[in-house]
Amino acid sequence: MTHLPLGPLMIDIAGTTLTDLDRERLCHPLVGGIILFTRNFADLRQLSALTAEIHALRTPQLLIAVDHEGGRVQRFREGFTRLPSMSTLGKCWNEDPEAGQIAAEQVGFVLAAELRAHGIDYAFTPVLDLDYGPSRVIGDRAFHRDPEVVATLAGALSAGLRAGGMGNCGKHYPGHGYVIPDSHVELPVDDRPLAAMQDDLLPYRRLKLDGVMAAHVIYECFDCNTAVFSNKWIDYLRNDINFNGVVFTDDLSMAGAGVVGDMVARVTTAYAAGCDMLLVCNSPEAVGDVLTRWQPIVDPQRTQRIESLAGAKQQPPSRAQLQDMPRYQAALATIATLSAT
Repeated sequence: MTHLPLGPLMIDIAGTTLTDLDRERLCHPLVGGIILFTRNFADLRQLSALTAEIHALRTPQLLIAVDHEGGRVQRFREGFTRLPSMSTLGKCWNEDPEAGQIAAEQVGFVLAAELRAHGIDYAFTPVLDLDYGPSRVIGDRAFHRDPEVVATLAGALSAGLRAGGMGNCGKHYPGHGYVIPDSHVELPVDDRPLAAMQDDLLPYRRLKLDGVMAAHVIYECFDCNTAVFSNKWIDYLRNDINFNGVVFTDDLSMAGAGVVGDMVARVTTAYAAGCDMLLVCNSPEAVGDVLTRWQPIVDPQRTQRIESLAGAKQQPPSRAQLQDMPRYQAALATIATLSAT
């Protein structure tokens, strides 16, 4: 096993097993993590074998992450509990706030415990965006329109994540819910003044977050660059909101990231802006280009933050052990009830 500090890049792979090229890239000094997608999942046994092989490549172990929120965004399905959308939890809160918080905590626990049982370290959740209504990409991924409710439910979900052995990641900073375009395919521009964005920022101020994912949205009140490429927004997160965890970019292959040029320009600009971990997904040629051409001066403090997030965790319960846990069974019953409504 190679001893290598974790670098600032999070990359992906094409299939359900590692190729020689995958292993070579995952052992590159600039790489610190991997994000898995539906295409990387065949069944539970295969997933466990894949994550075990990835973790065995180097020490500290690479951070293995996935987008696994519930609702529309759940990369692994067969063999995993189908989780409700976050808006379902918001509706539950509307009817009974206490029941909504309990349900959110239970969803977070099941989400984390099942992923951890198969070697996944981290899920990019919870969504902290507010449900303003017309967004093409957020919609039912948001808990609620009220920022206080979002903070409460995201806090409960985060408590469940931690009980299941996983940190949290608030997204999409400073808020993607107001703009209509989908930053996967367009470049959204939010023209509100900073004072009008304080509702969006409230959950970030209230919650203890391990990670934050920045948005590919231009906020004209602050900068002509998207938040991912804006040292002003990252400084605001660090110094005004007082966040000291890992700042992730959203996927730098998205259309909204094209504002600064090719992939080398994107990773260079995002790292200079203060992002700690840079996601380059669904673009294997771009990954190769970055690993060949990008020569950053790696910040040891940022490396330390990434390694802290990916650090040694207690051995998680297996799926068989989970089945014997009353907490897990109670959570499954709640989720089944939510799914039936």
